[in-house]
Amino acid sequence: MQSLLTSFPDEWRTSPGLVIGFALLATVTVQTVLALFGSVRRMAQQRHQFHLERERLSYEVRLAKSRWTQMEHEKSSWNGWRKFQVFQKRFECEDVFSFVLKPHDGKPIPAFKPGQYLTFGLDIPGRDKQVVRCYSLSSAGSDNSAYRVTIKKEKAPPDKPGVPHGVGSSFFVDAVQEGDILNVKAPSGHFHLETQKQTPVVLISAGVGITPVLSMALDIAATGSRRETWFFFVCRNRADHMLKAEVERLTAGSDNIRVVVCYSKPSAEDVQGKDYHTAGRLTPDVLKSVLPSNNYDYYLCGNGSFMKSMYEGLTDWGVPDGKIHYEAFGPATIKKTTETAPPIPVDGAGTAKKFSITFGKSGRVVAWDPALLNLLDFAKAHDVRIDSGCRAGSCGSCSVAVKQGAVEYLSQVDAGEEGSCLTCVCRPKTDLVLDA
Repeated sequence: MQSLLTSFPDEWRTSPGLVIGFALLATVTVQTVLALFGSVRRMAQQRHQFHLERERLSYEVRLAKSRWTQMEHEKSSWNGWRKFQVFQKRFECEDVFSFVLKPHDGKPIPAFKPGQYLTFGLDIPGRDKQVVRCYSLSSAGSDNSAYRVTIKKEKAPPDKPGVPHGVGSSFFVDAVQEGDILNVKAPSGHFHLETQKQTPVVLISAGVGITPVLSMALDIAATGSRRETWFFFVCRNRADHMLKAEVERLTAGSDNIRVVVCYSKPSAEDVQGKDYHTAGRLTPDVLKSVLPSNNYDYYLCGNGSFMKSMYEGLTDWGVPDGKIHYEAFGPATIKKTTETAPPIPVDGAGTAKKFSITFGKSGRVVAWDPALLNLLDFAKAHDVRIDSGCRAGSCGSCSVAVKQGAVEYLSQVDAGEEGSCLTCVCRPKTDLVLDA
């Protein structure tokens, strides 16, 4: 204090009033600065609190919308077949078309869980019975004005010229036109995005497997969800890049959605950075090189070999089974390490029991092979034709009458009509006689 006083001019030191005034001014200045600092700090805290409150309110709004959607779904859903008209048929790329469907009766339709599928009962000329097929919805789940499915014509393998093209997909691509009326069951399926959660997700698809995971991404964008989303897609090149414009629009208004497109065989006209991001196949190593960590929920859809590779790569990376959700096109080739099926029946010597499977229509009698997971795959391995759709025990298209014997189910499903079995999810418990 003494040194401070000696720094003042002589006239100030001889005037106690000036010294006191200066001290008061300094005190007020310090208090003002502290008050301003406190105000800025409180404002920052209030802004942070306001941000948290806004996020909480936004989450509650989305949750309320989800609950409302669920109630509307239950109210406007239907049992059995319902007539839908093809409102629009749109070309996507070679052998791929999108079909926009609206209810023929004009009544409301329920929103669906993004990732689910529609079941169609197709009256195809030359067929003695209705052909049942399931196709994933490719529009946002929150859109309840119309449904859209995107279907690729399933061509016969080049090395099997005697095998016909896919019956259902060929009918859609070649024969179904705008204005046609189709029989449709309500949206269903267990492979879907949990819209009430906000945990970060990685959506992975190959080829036509894009349809259910694009539905998930579109729903995230349409509902304004802020969950971190990575969208990976692989196809050969731009000529096979279905729904390309919609994929490109994903990031336009959603900075939380990141898109990575891989072309396995880009053409000379394809431009990296515009048409695609990475050349080559989409592999687990590509995911590791792009994702910040492995801490995501993963939704996978594609053909069997792609799915198997992705699943094994993710589990090797340390991703828990419970965070990997998948839907495969074609025969199921993935078995999670945590999944358990009923034990294989054995005889007194501890060896697998040998059941006899009789296919009544063809008169063939074959010994059951316990290496095959279900009766549907067993029948196809022996060139016995059984229709199939979802391969998850949901659509009922693989149902076959059991004339004699009993089966056991590999998972908990609605077994359908008494005296029949869903061949895609069951195996023999005794000798069997099937009406197939």
